[in-house]
Amino acid sequence: MFRALFCGVIAVTFPIDALGQGYQRPPRAVTDILDVPPPPGLAVSPTGDSLLFVQTTRYPSIEEVAAPQLRLAGLRIDPRTNGPARPFNITGLSLQTLPDGKPVEFHLPNHGKPGFPVWSPDGKRFAFTVTTPKGIELWTGDLKADAKLQHVPGVTLNATIGEPFQWLPGSESLIVQSIPAKRGESPAKPVAPTGPVIQESDGKAAPVRTYQDLLQNPHDEALFAYYTTSQLAIVFPGAKDKEPLLLGEPGIVLDADPSPDGEYFLVVRVRKPFSYLQPYSAFPRVVEIWSRDGKVVRTIAELHLQDKVPIEGVPIGPRSVRWMPTQPHTLIWVEAQDDGDPRKKVEHRELVFTSAVEGRTTELMKLEQRFAGMDFFPTGNRMLIRDYDRERKWSRTFLAPTTSLFAATEPKLLFEKSTQDRYGDPGTPLGRTMPSGHRVLRTGGDPAGDTIWLAGPGASPKGDRPFLDRFDVKTGKATRVFQSEGNVYEEVVGVLDAKGTRFLIRRESPTEPPNYFFRDANHELRLTKNTDPAPELRKATKQLVTTKRADGTTISFTLHLPPGHTKDREKIPAVFYAYPVEFASADTAGQVSGSPLRFTAIGGYSHLFFLAQGYAVMEVSMPVVGPPATANDTFVDQLVSNAKAALDKAAEFGIDTQRVGVMGHSYGAFMTGNLLAHSDLFRAGIARSGAYNRTLTPFGFQNERRTFWEAPAVYAQMSPFNHATKINEPLLLIHGAADNNPGTFTVQSERMYAAVRANGGTVRLVLLPHESHGYEARESVEHVLYEQFAWFDKYVKNAKPR
Repeated sequence: MFRALFCGVIAVTFPIDALGQGYQRPPRAVTDILDVPPPPGLAVSPTGDSLLFVQTTRYPSIEEVAAPQLRLAGLRIDPRTNGPARPFNITGLSLQTLPDGKPVEFHLPNHGKPGFPVWSPDGKRFAFTVTTPKGIELWTGDLKADAKLQHVPGVTLNATIGEPFQWLPGSESLIVQSIPAKRGESPAKPVAPTGPVIQESDGKAAPVRTYQDLLQNPHDEALFAYYTTSQLAIVFPGAKDKEPLLLGEPGIVLDADPSPDGEYFLVVRVRKPFSYLQPYSAFPRVVEIWSRDGKVVRTIAELHLQDKVPIEGVPIGPRSVRWMPTQPHTLIWVEAQDDGDPRKKVEHRELVFTSAVEGRTTELMKLEQRFAGMDFFPTGNRMLIRDYDRERKWSRTFLAPTTSLFAATEPKLLFEKSTQDRYGDPGTPLGRTMPSGHRVLRTGGDPAGDTIWLAGPGASPKGDRPFLDRFDVKTGKATRVFQSEGNVYEEVVGVLDAKGTRFLIRRESPTEPPNYFFRDANHELRLTKNTDPAPELRKATKQLVTTKRADGTTISFTLHLPPGHTKDREKIPAVFYAYPVEFASADTAGQVSGSPLRFTAIGGYSHLFFLAQGYAVMEVSMPVVGPPATANDTFVDQLVSNAKAALDKAAEFGIDTQRVGVMGHSYGAFMTGNLLAHSDLFRAGIARSGAYNRTLTPFGFQNERRTFWEAPAVYAQMSPFNHATKINEPLLLIHGAADNNPGTFTVQSERMYAAVRANGGTVRLVLLPHESHGYEARESVEHVLYEQFAWFDKYVKNAKPR
């Protein structure tokens, strides 16, 4: 091992034969960056006059990550707490009133892990969980209580599934999912099985994605039911003499949403039979309306196991059931008219229905394409409703009535565009929270309520320039209120009043980290003072670069050059980092994304840490262009064409194209395997948490909608595992030993390692204990960085000429 000073940054070369030596660490300059606490997050009150600053930690220890957990039906449960295996943990909480109040710090409970705070609808209180070794507590804070936090007694929360708590209209009480008082001990594992595990199909097509953490036997079923069963209750944090009010019988509750008038609850409960092939989200369920005293008033739907949903399809029956926020207790939902199958040709794919609790169900409107979401106006019985055409990747937004009284009114088309057209994005509507706790559109302050706020990235060939528009839905005219200008990157993250005179702004630049500012007509106030966690790396430069591949398709990449480097100096090695994305047209594929004016944040096991080791870093767009049904027919050829074009252009900036390593995560790892197998453009590769044998994901993957049996040649050609004999560059495979991402089983990397090794390739496999698809523990993060540096230092930076 030796140390060398490179352009003011310490570069270290590591040995890579450290087998069985425990967790390794990167150089001190890197760990110092990892030590810096993350900047605080913000939670804006519904009234827009208060902010909560939330400080968190970055990396748990390996001891925390290795804590006992149950993997059941797609969930990872801590059996000690009856909550998620990796609970959120805040370390600091403070309050600031706007515009110029002084921050007031709260003293957090120190006997557990506090969760993220949730504001009450009136903006005067907030609630949060505290996960302790014995269970999960509910705590509240009151803006008038002199920065004191209070524990809500008499309730232990169940946070395994659904929302553990929600504020009720009026902000004086909450509905919670609690541990049933008499549930007894956890089911004991049987000494011996009671019989074989049997599954059977009835002859109907039932494609299923490669899900993980599924139920495997009757004992798993018993554990799932035990830990997910909750007792709904209403608690009153401000009233010491009020006991929790129990609602109904215990059950597996996915949702318990109060109606706007607070008189009813929309309750969704899971029912048996459970499945060994699907996660809990596909289990049978019943959708009901409960009264405030816990009685079932009406059953909206009894939905069966969702095991026969077509690829890219939707379940049959009512879905997206929700309260209409502008009515006391009226529901709205959609139902597929094509059996949920996008391949079927029908005049209308969806019907939209409404129904008051005590009223009849009424058809409100038809949608030609698949339902894609809705937002409600606070007045005028109107909504924005969207549909999506998967064949064209096309989205439309309509202005439509929310009551059958105006059902004859034809929906008005406001926007239509390709979902991949960043340049033509009109922006996303901004919302606000009503006193009932439900979300509606934030209107622009006009008396008729006809204007809404649209915020967008402002994508352009020169990079993103975020904007805020006031849009009139009657005239279709947009008025620009704000757009980022100059040498900084600014975006509006909150409109704080109805008239649009008070804003929350987030500002950053290549040299200044993101900070938040309050701005009104009279002044601007800085709210945060975040500092640069890696000032030495701020001497690195970056720029957006565009070029064309052989077929004329424009591609772009962000080029980061290490501190002190100019293209006139000696050529330097580079890291090529990318993630393939499918596009329906070359026009949208060639659009620039990102901005050279953004602050380069570095953390975790980021590829950008290579800048501290003397490498350039290329973050490359990798478009795969073609009709959605067949784009992957030329997947490999397009990957190679993209990479060659980017490297040819990079040579103009002082990159030594004979010393470039390629790397990616997940689908980017899949890309890495393919580029090494089908080209000689790179000296080595690093593939993290990838899938390499597509016969193990036979019912489609990423945006591939065909099954293996429909397109066997495509699956074979796209699988790097099938071409292991062609991988003659060194390949580092890294994978979490407990990966729960659909399709990227840990065995994918184990089999890929075996294939390359058996055929004489240079390959190394690193399995990270207890880690999932992304890596969390500090020890794991440091070790991944160590492995990445060591691999590319040996096989890229110090590689001999070919």
